[in-house]
Amino acid sequence: MAGSRLNYLTSNDWVLIQAKMLRRTFKLGEEIISEGEWVHSLYVIRRGEASVELAGTGSRAIVASLGPQDVCGEISFLGQCKATAAVIAGDEEVEVEEINIGELRKILEAFPRLASRFYLSLATLLALRLKETSGELAREMTLRDRR
Repeated sequence: MAGSRLNYLTSNDWVLIQAKMLRRTFKLGEEIISEGEWVHSLYVIRRGEASVELAGTGSRAIVASLGPQDVCGEISFLGQCKATAAVIAGDEEVEVEEINIGELRKILEAFPRLASRFYLSLATLLALRLKETSGELAREMTLRDRR
């Protein structure tokens, strides 16, 4: 997992985290995370792609695509809240590594330097996603203004 998008974690950090991870496979269309539900795990996609989707009135909007090395469940982990979007398997098989949030918190409490690198990694990841989302919103607004 040294190639994960949690870029600041060391190989030793991953050894500790992987000891508590489970490998799971989701089939096309299955929910990895359900919008509006409590999320009990953090996921790292290992193989395949998934979509991040928001429910609308009668339809769903795809707001992001995730692939190998992407993390999901981080908003619920940080905010200790229900999922703000669904994550849906987009390939015949999507393989993820899953760690229970309670187990992850125990590791982070026991290893403060790992925790520092972990939270820095999440902050960097979220800043990048916000930048991408802001850019997409700006493009949409420009297109709307041209109409």
